[in-house]
Amino acid sequence: MSSHPFDTGTAAHCPFMPVFGAPGVMFVRGEGTTLWDSTGQEYLDFLGGLAVIALGHANPVVAQALSSQASTLVHVSNLFANDQATAAAIEINRVLKRSTGVDGQVFLSNSGAEANEAALKLARKFGGRGRHAVISAYGSFHGRTLATLAATGQPAKHEPFHPLPDGFRYAPYNDIDALAAAVDPTVSAVLLEPVQGEGGVIPADVGYLRAVRQLCDERGMLLIIDEIQTGFGRTGTWFGFEHAGIAPDVVTMAKALGNGFPVGATWARTDVAATFQPGDHGSTYSGTALAGAVVRAVIGEMERLNAPALATERGIELTAKLSATPGVAAVRGSGLLIAAELDQGIDAKQVAATLLANGLVVNAVTPTALRLAPPLTVSSDEIDRAVAKIAAAIS
Repeated sequence: MSSHPFDTGTAAHCPFMPVFGAPGVMFVRGEGTTLWDSTGQEYLDFLGGLAVIALGHANPVVAQALSSQASTLVHVSNLFANDQATAAAIEINRVLKRSTGVDGQVFLSNSGAEANEAALKLARKFGGRGRHAVISAYGSFHGRTLATLAATGQPAKHEPFHPLPDGFRYAPYNDIDALAAAVDPTVSAVLLEPVQGEGGVIPADVGYLRAVRQLCDERGMLLIIDEIQTGFGRTGTWFGFEHAGIAPDVVTMAKALGNGFPVGATWARTDVAATFQPGDHGSTYSGTALAGAVVRAVIGEMERLNAPALATERGIELTAKLSATPGVAAVRGSGLLIAAELDQGIDAKQVAATLLANGLVVNAVTPTALRLAPPLTVSSDEIDRAVAKIAAAIS
């Protein structure tokens, strides 16, 4: 009998739906910025699970919180409270109040897409019947559910799934005039990323975000900022919107919030959150005790390490060293969410494949650019080793 774990008796059978394509590597262990695959090969992880592993793989503080809570209390129905989720929501609001100057309330979920779903439903109820439309930006990415896919400004991703939910429209990113022209009395909210991660690591102009905030105030629209990839220190501030000195009405987050544990959150100003009433939204796994314990550990460790300062310092270092690398035409991004734009004629996908074979994990975020989002705890030595691998792969 074959020892293949997915053998059906006649041929190898993959247990997964083919939505991610064939994987190149099977990872079995991680520590800090290092991963090991099933053959024992070692890799530097400069993708961080797509900006998720902000505190490094197998972070001992997070692991201890997870282990301890798993043997204490994992889940109770939302008909009741639990101490960990309650404390986690208080912590999320505390961090966001520090960034926005106002109190808010939190809905805990399991992913970034779910966090955005909650925000979209909140916007629709806030606007009321006939005022349900949401404007987002071309090049944006907000999730894979039907509503968040509809909010994603990438028409090519929409094609197989029409008809999508209505009420979504798009304007070019960083173009305030185009955004203003898209507003009519049916619009309840604007949904933006402070850096378009999947769109190619494109930062929003400070002046653009400020003008969007002013436009939302003038027209009575909610400003929803999607911080799923940028939140919790990644860009050098606790949240990406802080670079523009604005305060959103709604903030969505996930990824770094759990350091790999699946958890998302939607925060809204208290008066906006009050739009929701019992029965308007929910989830069986909204705010499990296990997720709450992880969130508390992550935020506590990020504050202890001063995560935004780490991202700023290491981001400056990584940007400078990439900029000096032959074959790299430009570097863009913020903090430790960076894209290296390659010289004309260099295929980023091919370079990423070569790097994976040589023990460095990145991804081709566009056909011409590599995305780098290592743990915020990455060392200078690891940056040097990664940049050397990139230089070798390009040459």
